[in-house]
Amino acid sequence: LQVGTLEEAGLFFSIAPLLGFYYYLRKYRIFRGGWEGEKQVAKLLTSKLNDDYYILNDLYLHNGGGDIDHIVLGPNGVFVLETKNWSGSISCSGDEWQRAGKRNFSGSPSRQVKRNAAKIKKIIANSQNLRSLGIWVEGIVVLTNNHATLYLSNPTVPILKLPQVPNHISAFRSSRSLSCEQLEAIGKEIINQKH
Repeated sequence: LQVGTLEEAGLFFSIAPLLGFYYYLRKYRIFRGGWEGEKQVAKLLTSKLNDDYYILNDLYLHNGGGDIDHIVLGPNGVFVLETKNWSGSISCSGDEWQRAGKRNFSGSPSRQVKRNAAKIKKIIANSQNLRSLGIWVEGIVVLTNNHATLYLSNPTVPILKLPQVPNHISAFRSSRSLSCEQLEAIGKEIINQKH
C-alpha cells in the first residue's frame, strides 16, 4: 500500500462527514423554509377569514394522495392551497415555472395544486351524501416570501402573494352556497382520507 493512497483516503474520510452534514443541513433549511411559509398562511387565514370558514392544514392523504398544505372550506367553495416560500425572480407561463439561479428546475406548483384540487373533488364526489352538491374546488398557489418577484403569463391557477389570499377567497363567487352542516360533512370526508 502506498503512503499517498492512505493520506488521500484519510482526507476523504475526514471530508465525507462534512459533505454529508452540509447536504442534510441544506435539505433541513429548504424544509424549514417551506414549513415557515405554511405557518404564515395558516396564521393569516385564521386571523382574516370569518367563522364561516374552516381551515385544514398539512394533510397527508392515504392511497398515494400525498401532501396538501392547506384546504379552506367556505360557504362559497373549497380552496386547495399550495404554499411556496421562494425568494428571487420567479416566472410562470401556463404551468411552466422557472426560478432565477435554479438550473434544471422541474417543479410546477400549479400542476401540483391542480392534482391536489382534483383529489379533493374526487373525495367529495365519491361521498354519497355530498356528490349531488357539485362543489367547486379551486386550486391556488401562494407565495409567502416578501423577496419574491413574480412574472406571470397565462397561469392556469391563481398565483397570489400571501396578503392577497384572504380577500381572494372571501370575494370568490360560486353558483352554490354551502351550509355549515355541509362544510362539516366535507371536512369529515377529507379527514377520513388521512393516514
